[in-house]
Parts: sequence; structure tokens; C-alpha cells
Amino acid sequence: MKAMRVACTRPVGLLVAALLLSACAAQPPSAPPLAASSSTPAAKTRPAAPPGCPEAADDLPVQALYGTWEARFDGVPGVARVTFAPHPDYAGSVRGTIVREGQGDTGAQLAGDIADDGLLTLDESRDGRSISAVWSGDMQAASCGREFKGTWRNAIDDRTRNFVLHKTGGLK
Repeated sequence: MKAMRVACTRPVGLLVAALLLSACAAQPPSAPPLAASSSTPAAKTRPAAPPGCPEAADDLPVQALYGTWEARFDGVPGVARVTFAPHPDYAGSVRGTIVREGQGDTGAQLAGDIADDGLLTLDESRDGRSISAVWSGDMQAASCGREFKGTWRNAIDDRTRNFVLHKTGGLK
């Protein structure tokens, strides 16, 4: 929770500060925090994107995904190199590769798109035939489509890791 500063240059400022402090003190410390209802406008509001940037991932053109990215996974040292290009069989989708550095990794194939719910969804395959992991990530506000955060899930044992996918370059 961000700290609140109140500039007290007038008696009214002191009164407002006292009211705010008394309102905070009136709630018992053991009371659980109030959950925001998903139907409230505040729960659906995102920080404003910079001018010229999409507000949400479903507004992002698929071409913005093409190029090179870095992936970092919680609890895994090093950086994975990801590349995306147009999928040759499915318009509006990407196909690419991931190579995890420092792990003797020979790489895996990736394919996916921005789903109707605005999530970046990727299937990962180590053998090119079966899905070995799935990715689901949200575009980060104000990143102009250059950063996604989400969850990677191993398809074999359901182990999960948080990931950050950050764009480093365009399509070559």
C-alpha cells in the first residue's frame, strides 16, 4: 500500500489529515482487507497506455509479437532467448523457438497468439509433436506490447513458474 502524504499548510488540511487517520484507526487490525468486486469500474480499469500504444493485448497487432524476446522464469537462473515469426499455417498466430541458456538446452518450439480474453497463450513443444508446457501471460500496462507477465505450466507434472517475457528486437 502506498504511503499517503498530506500537505498541511492550512487548518483545513489538518482537519482532512485527522479525518483520514481516524478512519484508518477505526478498522480493527485483524479485519481482512475488503475485496474489490469484479463488477466495479475500478477493478476493470488499467493504467493508461502512452499515446500510440494499445490499451490491451487484444488491441495489439500480431506483428508486434514478431522478433526476439528474453524470458525469465522465477527460480531458474539465466535468460531464455525467444524468437517469434508469423505462423505459416494460422493467420494471426506466431511460431518460434525458445533456448534456455546455461542449461544445455537444445531448444523447444513455440506457437500461439493473443486469445479472445486478451492473454498471450503459447504452447511449447520439446519434440515438435506433443505439448510439453503452456504459457499464459498478460501484457503489462504502458509496455506498448513489449512485456508480458504470466504463468508457465509444465504439461507433464503441472509444475508452474512465473515468467516475464520482454521484447529485445524486431523481426530479422
